[in-house]
Amino acid sequence: MEINIPSPISDVVLLIGMVLVSIGAVCDLLASIGLLRFRNFFLRMHAATVGIIGGAVVPLIGVGLIALSLNAFGSFTLPFTLLSIATASFIMVVAPIATHALANAAYRASTPKPEPLIYDAIKEEGGGS
Repeated sequence: MEINIPSPISDVVLLIGMVLVSIGAVCDLLASIGLLRFRNFFLRMHAATVGIIGGAVVPLIGVGLIALSLNAFGSFTLPFTLLSIATASFIMVVAPIATHALANAAYRASTPKPEPLIYDAIKEEGGGS
């Protein structure tokens, strides 16, 4: 099943896809700088999450749009696009859950000290969930 997109719309979709891939590259660069520069585990984990969401999800959507606009895969263009968007959706759901579980385990182990700690909601509320 071939998808025929008119040329001006295809050019706009291609441009949007390339912008999304470029945004993903910038997010990955900023996340890597954050991993090197931030002081403690929890701040570094925040930078890593920015890299996961901005550096993986956004480019996957962009690659799907690029494949859709170029029609490079012939009859596999639509499945490729849908698979890249489904993968991006899966990462969008799983990455925050994994990050939260990792942060909760690190907090409970008290191995990395959360410095600077201004307010500890888990300690105030009696242990959290």
